[in-house]
Amino acid sequence: MIDAEKDILTTADTARLLGVSVRTAQLLIEGGTISSWKTPGGHRRVYRADVMALIDNKGATSEELRSSAAIVVIASAQRLPTYRRILNHVPECAAELFDDVMAAMIAIGALKPHTVLVDLDGAEDHHLPLLRSLAGNSQLVHSRIVAVGEACGPPLPSRVTLLREPAEAVATLRGWLSDDEAATLTQESLAFPIALNERQRLVALERTGLLDTPPEEAFDRLTWLAAHSLEAPIALITLLTQTRQWFKSRIGLELPETPRSWAFCNHTILQKKVFSVSDLSGDPRFEDNPAVAGEPGFRFYAGAPILDGNGFVVGSLCVIDRKPRDLSEREAHAIEALAALASDEVRLRAIDRQLRQTLQARERGAGSRS
Repeated sequence: MIDAEKDILTTADTARLLGVSVRTAQLLIEGGTISSWKTPGGHRRVYRADVMALIDNKGATSEELRSSAAIVVIASAQRLPTYRRILNHVPECAAELFDDVMAAMIAIGALKPHTVLVDLDGAEDHHLPLLRSLAGNSQLVHSRIVAVGEACGPPLPSRVTLLREPAEAVATLRGWLSDDEAATLTQESLAFPIALNERQRLVALERTGLLDTPPEEAFDRLTWLAAHSLEAPIALITLLTQTRQWFKSRIGLELPETPRSWAFCNHTILQKKVFSVSDLSGDPRFEDNPAVAGEPGFRFYAGAPILDGNGFVVGSLCVIDRKPRDLSEREAHAIEALAALASDEVRLRAIDRQLRQTLQARERGAGSRS
């Protein structure tokens, strides 16, 4: 139990108070979401008041725990293909596109997205009142509201960012998604690419609760299906931490994990669709990879991203072969479908944890009143 009178907390205390793993608490502290300092012995400490402010959603720091990578776009049917095309170049976000306002509002209520973008070109008259409604919605205090095009009539609310073109909106979005952790790591010239929002992605991964857990039949079925559908000797469900590639499920490979620098999936998590390489040994990005240059001598790779319920890419489902081969359209669809099923499993577990936590909180509340 945490002493209610204790003003200074350790990382472990912070994790228990927030109901997250110690690693997630470390990421929140080291990333500056929770202010901290180091003791003479090099240990991080935080004030209890700062943690409680985060829990109570007081101040800007609460945004980190409520972060999302989901983007909702509302535009005319003629403009949606433009947004679909340009958002394919922003793998850090999961875009939901609508030309139906009612369907979009249902998605916004469920997702609490990072950004809601309303395109005014060819829009119906109700799009301007819609912007005002979104800006005043207390459930969207952590969402950014964007309008693209010419806004006629009364001035828009101050919360609404008005931009001229879709390309400008996407450039702005990329800036919003970027975090300091990604900028620092990029400057250090890592051997692999990372997402613009890498720090938030790592927090999302920790919050799945899947890391270093035992095998589960639901995930093992998916790797079995992947291996047999593509007649591949190796199929994996991978989770990418800051330093390692850990396999939640694996067929045809004894290793439980590898260094992250070995992971072909570093490129997969920066894709919207399937990422494949016909011959790894002939690709300058992978020819020196230890798993390609030496044993086990991998040659073919194909994988698709796995997303959590907030749109963050936490890992991938992939197949590997020891001989070069080309990926057919049917095989690409199969991998994409199986990765989508793996994403559903991740989301179902999150919902189950939330329900359990709610029930436990109610039981504790009932116990304290009795």
